[in-house]
Amino acid sequence: MPTSRRDFLRSSALAAGAMTFAAPSLRGADKVRQYRTALIGTGWWGMNVLTEAVQAGQSKVVALCDVDGNQLTAAADELAALTADEPKQYRDFREMFDKEQIDIAIIATPDHWHALQSIAALKHGAHVYVEKPTGHTVKESRAMVNVARQADRVVQVGLHRRIGPHHVSGMKFLKDPDNLGKIGMVRMFVHEGGGLERPTPNTPPPKELDWDFYCGPAPLRPYCRRIHPGGFRHFKDFANGTIGDWGVHWLDQMLWWSEEQHPKRVYSTGGRPVAGPIILNEQEQTTDTPDHQVAVYEFDSFTATWENQHFGRTAADQHPFGCYFYGEKGVFHMGWKDGWTFYPTSSGKPVVHVDPQFDNKADGHNVTLLWQDFLKSIESGGRPAADAEIGHRATNLSLLGVLSYKLGRSIAWDGVKEEIPGDEEANRLLKREYRGEWIYPET
Repeated sequence: MPTSRRDFLRSSALAAGAMTFAAPSLRGADKVRQYRTALIGTGWWGMNVLTEAVQAGQSKVVALCDVDGNQLTAAADELAALTADEPKQYRDFREMFDKEQIDIAIIATPDHWHALQSIAALKHGAHVYVEKPTGHTVKESRAMVNVARQADRVVQVGLHRRIGPHHVSGMKFLKDPDNLGKIGMVRMFVHEGGGLERPTPNTPPPKELDWDFYCGPAPLRPYCRRIHPGGFRHFKDFANGTIGDWGVHWLDQMLWWSEEQHPKRVYSTGGRPVAGPIILNEQEQTTDTPDHQVAVYEFDSFTATWENQHFGRTAADQHPFGCYFYGEKGVFHMGWKDGWTFYPTSSGKPVVHVDPQFDNKADGHNVTLLWQDFLKSIESGGRPAADAEIGHRATNLSLLGVLSYKLGRSIAWDGVKEEIPGDEEANRLLKREYRGEWIYPET
């Protein structure tokens, strides 16, 4: 990490004083429990979450794990600005769990690792904070939820919009039938910039990166810098594009509002007319997810749509992210950095607006609140705000959109059995073959 950011973190920690980072937190006469905490996936976002854990005052960081040695070293340097903890460094999460007693595992790796690493942590007795999505495929995500229940451990999924103040107040407004009346349609969307994609040359992986382990259960494809660091989300071997990233957040907002947790039919379409053709050969490669995608979810009492595109965004786009809820009495927009807004149908009623509220304005998230809720759930034995099942349901909707897109046709969905009735071709896509030594988790 750049020296300027490291210096900033160190000065911020000192400014916060001993009360935050050195003095013991007390509840009555007893010290609050310190949780032996490990981070798997030490990139930017993983360190954001670990920073929240350290600042909450109940984590002793005992291990950092990453297949990228350079990233691992940078994370250790960043952590040293926040705490006197001296965590051991690991390249293999299995070795880490074998050697360390871990109470909390933070998992912020590429998507295709989330379920496997969460399951490993749970089987070793750890509580888990895992980034969304909960799986790369439906069945591995379900397996993770089942193991969490069997292990009786807390899993908090990184759906921080579940607990953000303006999202909470907006959801309260939205659920009051006096405000919108009956809601018949929900439209979720992310509009981003982009254009024609030029292929990126394949190169030998950096010396400190174990590329074979990075790919893990996924196919071993050539390395290129567009994938790592930071670009994996638009390569289908490791993630599921924008619908599998941003989509999980906004699909979850829709599920939070709805009393119906499962659609009965899903259809998705899209393509790469602007980004251009997919290229993968020995010399170079492009991303392979669509540059735009639309998914339609048919519920019993309403219809929901998802859309994203990587072109055509302009300054005139008043709300580039979020969801519109269309009701009898008006339209409600749940947004991100634009807060929430209600546009009434009646011209005699005023527009209602609430500004965004974040505990971290720079990143626009509320991980502080989500982490506090995680600790509270561990101590109380209750379910957290973004429980494994909640994360699984939102993840499933994104994955069903991906599945329909791959098939090029609509699919029915039995949300109770989590299967596609009478459709063997589609059901095969609820899981995938793993590479080499890796074994797909059983549900």
